[in-house]
Order: sequence, then C-alpha cells, then structure tokens
Amino acid sequence: MQRRRWIPLVLLRKLLSAAICAIAFMALFSVHVHLFPSSKPNDHKFNDKIHTTHDLQSWTQELAPPHLYHLSKDPLPTSKIQNLNGSKGNSDYEKLWKPPSNRGFLPCTNHTPNYTTPAESRGYLLVHTNGGLNQMRAGICDMVAVARIINATLVIPELDKRSFWQDTSNFSDVFDEEHFISSLANDVKIIEKLPNDLLNETRVIKQFVSWSGMDYYENEIASLWEDFQVIRASKSDSRLANNNLPPDIQKLRCRACYEALRFSPRIEHMGKLLVERMRSFGSYIALHLRFEKDMLAFSGCTHDLSPDEAEELRMIRENTSYWKIKDIDPRDQRSKGYCPLTPKEVGIFLTALGYPSKTPVYIAAGEIYGGESHMAELRYRYPLIMSKEKLASIEELEPFSNHASQMAALDYIVSIESDVFIPSYSGNMARAVEGHRRFLGRGRTISPDRKALVRLFDKLNQGTMSEGKNLSNRIFDLHRRRLGSPRKRKGPISGTKGMERFRSEEAFYANPLPDCLCRTESPHVNISHIIR
Repeated sequence: MQRRRWIPLVLLRKLLSAAICAIAFMALFSVHVHLFPSSKPNDHKFNDKIHTTHDLQSWTQELAPPHLYHLSKDPLPTSKIQNLNGSKGNSDYEKLWKPPSNRGFLPCTNHTPNYTTPAESRGYLLVHTNGGLNQMRAGICDMVAVARIINATLVIPELDKRSFWQDTSNFSDVFDEEHFISSLANDVKIIEKLPNDLLNETRVIKQFVSWSGMDYYENEIASLWEDFQVIRASKSDSRLANNNLPPDIQKLRCRACYEALRFSPRIEHMGKLLVERMRSFGSYIALHLRFEKDMLAFSGCTHDLSPDEAEELRMIRENTSYWKIKDIDPRDQRSKGYCPLTPKEVGIFLTALGYPSKTPVYIAAGEIYGGESHMAELRYRYPLIMSKEKLASIEELEPFSNHASQMAALDYIVSIESDVFIPSYSGNMARAVEGHRRFLGRGRTISPDRKALVRLFDKLNQGTMSEGKNLSNRIFDLHRRRLGSPRKRKGPISGTKGMERFRSEEAFYANPLPDCLCRTESPHVNISHIIR
C-alpha cells in the first residue's frame, strides 16, 4: 500500500521538474534574443514608414551620441512611435506624407545623338565662386557648361572665403574632387590647378553678364582667347541663362549638379548618419528655417523682433559693403511675401496643414536669430524638433564646425532624404533642394505661399480669424498644388523687361524639367552618390 501511495508523488515531482525546466529554458531563450539581436543592418530606404520599439532602442544604443543616450532607457511605447508618423490611417498618410506622382517622368541626362567629344582646349578658365554653399554649387555647374561652350580647360573652382560666413573651406573639403573630375572627363577637361608655366601669365578678369546665352559666350568671351591663355571669372552666380540653351548644354548642367558634384566622403558619411538617426523617429519633415541673422539683415525683415534686434540687423546691413540696398521698409517687404516665415508662423502653418504635435521636425539651418526666445512657440507645438547639433555629439560635428559650407552640406543631405521638405523662404538652398528632389522623384516639397499666408497671419494677430477648421481649409487649399509634382519650368513674368525679365524666371536648378526629366524609357541615372 505504501509503495502505491508513493507512485503518484513520484509522478507529480517529475511533472513539476519538467515544468520548471521548461520555464527556465524559455526565460533563457528570451534573454538570449534580447541581448543578441540580429546583426543584419537596417535597410534605410526613402519610403520606410514606422520603426518598432526595438528599432528605436537599438539606434539609441548603437548610434546615438552621449547626450541622446537616455532615450534608450525610456523608450516610447509602440503606439506613440506610430503617432510620430502623424498617421491615423491611410487617409492621413495620403494627406500628409504620400509623395506626389512623378507622372512618368524620369531623369534623362544622357547625351543626344548630336553630342561630340570636347574640342581641343583653347585656354584655361579660372573661377571664383561667390555666396553660400548652394549659390556656389549652382555657379560651379554653370561654369562647367561655360567651359564646354568656350572650349576651355576648367581649373577646380575656388570657393568663396570672403562672404558673410568667412568660411575657409577649399573645394576638396566640401566636394569629392576626384569624382568631379573623372565624372565629367567626356564633357570638359578639368584640372586641379593651373600649370606652373602659366602662373605668371597675364590673364583677363571678367565678370560675366548675368543670365547670358550662347551668343555671348561663343562670341564675346571666346574671342578673348586671341589675346589671353587664362580667363578668370570673378563671379559665378546666375551667369548662364535658365532657358533657350542647346539640349546637350542643359543636360550637362544636370550631370554636373546631380551626378558629378557629390559631397566629400566624410560629409556624406556624417550626413547618412544624421538621416539614419532622424529615420529612427519615423517619417520626418525637414524644415529650412531661414530665420538667421544674415538673411534677416539682408532682407530687412523685422517682424516679431524687438527694437534692439531690428537695430542690430540694420547696422549689419549698413556695414556690409557688398549688400547694395540699405534702406528697406520691413512692412512692405513682408506684405509682398519677401520675408522668411518666423518660427511662430511656421508652427501655425504646420498645424493648419494637419501635422500632429508628435511629428519629427529637422531644422535645416544655422543658428536661429534670437535663439530659444523665437523658437519657443514652434517648439511648444512640435516638441520633437531636431537639428544636427542635437542628433550628433560635439566630437562628431567638430571636423565640420566653423565651416558654414560643410555644415550646410549636412543639412542639404538630410533635407534631400526627408519625407517632406518645407522651406520658410525661397532662397538658394530652397531652390536647390526642391530641384534635386524633383530630379530624384523624392517625397513632397511644400513651398509656402508667403504673400497669401501673411494676410491670414495678420488676421489671426488682429483677432478677426482664429485657428481651426476654417484656417486649415484656407491654408490647405492654397498649397494643394504646391507639393513638388512634375511640371514644366516657369518662364518670365508677363510684362517684365531686361534683367528683371530673367530674374523673374524660375531658376534652372529649382526645376530641371523639361531638359533633364522626360517621359521616356531612358535608363535611370545612378543616384547612389546622395547617400552611399
């Protein structure tokens, strides 16, 4: 009897032991999975939607600089990460994030059947670029085309070191010089520096006439070869016409801008890292917030500034010799839409478009004038505001610091790769990024109608309108056709004459259609140089 009583006890002990072993094994397995996640790298594609909680943790552990590491200790719940995309469903994705259709347009930068190899060089073209990064980029690409037109050997251009930013960067600090030379070898001969035997040769210094066409370069400029071996262009901005140039010259400009003129490897690497870190928060907006000291001083825009700030900017404008216009009416500037939106106005604009407060926003800009005092309202609406200074550590940014062009290049890369790009002002960077995104078929670009918006913002300030559905509908209706869809480049404004006529045209690099975007089956250009 006693033996029979022991049999159930023995069986019970065995069952309990087996259960304990199973539980221990499952616990060990789960710990193993958590501590040793897959080593397969993330494939950061342009249209990646939502990252999981684990994705956010792994980024903050592996990629984040020390001052952002605390995010890994307090990860957001999955529901909140989904909200970062501003998407409650397909309808919100369609309204807020969905890229516009490319309507069948693809890059077409290959030579036409009439293209010939470069003729024998007649001399050397030296170029002194002027302006900030994107003004210099456009100028460099135009000078590639000019060198082709006048049969010149192009010497690697000299970057502007005397402008407002006082940047000492050389060409190779910002751009991949070797790739630039080799990529254009079948179009234009490019060399690093002038041959030693010509260093003391008499050269002619010319400021090429703005927006000039083929006749000017083929006749007036090319005739200088009869007396000189070296021509020096003292400026590079807007020296070539936007329109009415041969197809192969226009396509050469696109090859130079979108294929040959890639950033230096260290800038591309850092830019890729910033993109990956922004991607970890989900779909994001890149906001080119041109509320910077140089822009406000140059434009004379003082809305929402204190009297002391307005006076400081007036003195900067007065003391900057190469800014020709000194006496500016700030109210007139703003009413005509010539001023950048203020951070406060941008916040109202984003809210009216429907972007929720958890939307990640990357500030593509230098130091915002007035700092936090002018950023507070935008940050209140959109707390998840990031910048290169927040996404990267001091040590990571140190090689680029004190070099405005290199810091701007990082912003350029993050802006190109963004899901939505919004410039607060239609300046050089806004046009360059918009054109590049058009060329690549990237995301949506929303260009605020500043003139119309100012009238709405003034009604808000006067209390004759309030934020809500009515304002949202007005603003959305204003911008439903301004999302970066393919369209032909705009010509001059009717009735304008002379230089003002050229100035009123849409810039070539803001919209490379129809010259470099075609409805054809031509092979797509290699875009790996943007983010490698």
